[in-house]
Amino acid sequence: MTEQTAAEAGTAEAEAEAAEAGTPGAEAEAPEAGTPAAAVAEAEATAAPPVPPLPPVPPMAPLPPTSRPPRRVLRAVARWTVAALVLGGLGAGSAYAITSKERTDVPGLATRSDGRWAFPRLSLPALPPGAPRPFTEGNTAEVHHADLRRLLLRAPAGATADKKLTGGWISTERFVSEYEQSSRADIAAELKESPLRHIAARGWTMPDGTSSRIYLLQFNSAGYAEAFHDDRYGGTATAGDPLAGAAQVELDESWSGGGKVEHTASYVTVEPKPFGAAQVREAYLVAGDTVALIVQSRRSAGGTPRVPFHQTVILQNQLLG
Repeated sequence: MTEQTAAEAGTAEAEAEAAEAGTPGAEAEAPEAGTPAAAVAEAEATAAPPVPPLPPVPPMAPLPPTSRPPRRVLRAVARWTVAALVLGGLGAGSAYAITSKERTDVPGLATRSDGRWAFPRLSLPALPPGAPRPFTEGNTAEVHHADLRRLLLRAPAGATADKKLTGGWISTERFVSEYEQSSRADIAAELKESPLRHIAARGWTMPDGTSSRIYLLQFNSAGYAEAFHDDRYGGTATAGDPLAGAAQVELDESWSGGGKVEHTASYVTVEPKPFGAAQVREAYLVAGDTVALIVQSRRSAGGTPRVPFHQTVILQNQLLG
């Protein structure tokens, strides 16, 4: 029983090896219809024939070599490129240098000075607590409540201060000394009768010899200030009492009222030619309760410069406004 079983097993193993090796005598049994093996065999029998392989792609022809420009052309292009960059840099640098400089620092573009002086920056003094400015609503008398001495224009750069007119209070006698001897008594009498509160003054002399003096006369109200100015200086052919050294003055036709502050008035006169050793320029400002007298003179054949005088008048008017 055991031997037969071993023999049968050996015979089956031999047949299987023969079938795998495809040797004759080892015929494979045909699969039965309806089995999975039969379906696979049928599909293989009906499959389309394989597609023949495509012919090989012929190799591409080599590209023609790029032609190089002659060396002299390259060198010329390089030189012109460098030149353009250098010129562009120089042009940009020159433009920056010109725009970054002051106009007076650039040769050929310098602006000639018009003679104006370098005054300190204007600043108004502080008012007492609750006090209004002269031309605000409620201040009907148009009174300057600030210290009048602080409203005096300060001297410009380079000026030598007048030791007698230092920016403080002065007497009536010192003020009337600005006028011809024949007018001093009348002016002093009118100031004594009027409600004059006080007079502040400052003076200086510039390196070119131009002498400047500013007087501020403060009254009790704007009405008294206007009355004093109109009585002494308004509506006369000589524009008021003559100043010392200027027997005659006339209205300055070159004065256009520039820098005029609202609610203030300016009257500018000049000594016409032929003048004496020094030409005199004067101006009166009426600003609320205050009358200002500005005088400038210079001993020179060319007279007293007009531009710095007008500049002084404008700045003092701004301080009073």
